[in-house]
Amino acid sequence: MIDFHCHLDLYPDHESVIEQCDSAGIYVLSMTTTPKAWAKSNSLVKGRKKIRTALGLHPELAHERLEELSLFDYLINETKYVGEIGLDGSTNQKQHAAAQIHVFEHILKTSSVAGGKILSVHSRRAVDDVLKMLGQFPDAGIPVLHWFTGTKHQLEKAIKQGCWFSVGPAMLKSKKGRELVSLMPRNKILPETDGPFVRVKGKETTPLDSSLVISDLSKVWGESIDVTREILLNSFRTICTICGTGCYDY
Repeated sequence: MIDFHCHLDLYPDHESVIEQCDSAGIYVLSMTTTPKAWAKSNSLVKGRKKIRTALGLHPELAHERLEELSLFDYLINETKYVGEIGLDGSTNQKQHAAAQIHVFEHILKTSSVAGGKILSVHSRRAVDDVLKMLGQFPDAGIPVLHWFTGTKHQLEKAIKQGCWFSVGPAMLKSKKGRELVSLMPRNKILPETDGPFVRVKGKETTPLDSSLVISDLSKVWGESIDVTREILLNSFRTICTICGTGCYDY
């Protein structure tokens, strides 16, 4: 199983969740929301062969953490993965748009200079601006749009730009979400949970719940569970191959 976007350090019982992931052999990409969180988050999974930590600065925190951009630059070569980053155009975030754009642009420039990274990108109500900025920095790496909620037209643009997509159980519960997923290239979809922020049946998701993504995707695609699992694993292998040395061993 694969969980390409969750926040291991934000679970109240993160040690237990990490042990469960390790025991189950799940490939996990754990996001950080600020550069200052990187060291501790990464230390939590030290020695875990199938768990990696991404270096990020969440758009909702951008205006509060501008001073951490220098730390981001210092840490950029410690990982092949950058996330969670991006823009958020929600009503309560619009007042911070300038700070978000400044931070996102800085991160894309730094990632470009570092040779390109795998980017886990937040684009809620800001898809057009996110795609525009990604287009301005084609060497920043491979963008994986996390929990895409844009329009069909925006999805077409994202696909043309070479974006990948991480899809979780919450997205697959809605009619719009399933319709969008059905239009995404199957070979550029990766499972995610976005735990602990997503709840299923009243319970916070963990990487173990990536099995729900396989089950739901099999229904959207009209494929068996085994075929769906293999498609997702092949996509994961592909992005790891593109990423090169320093990514997961699979």
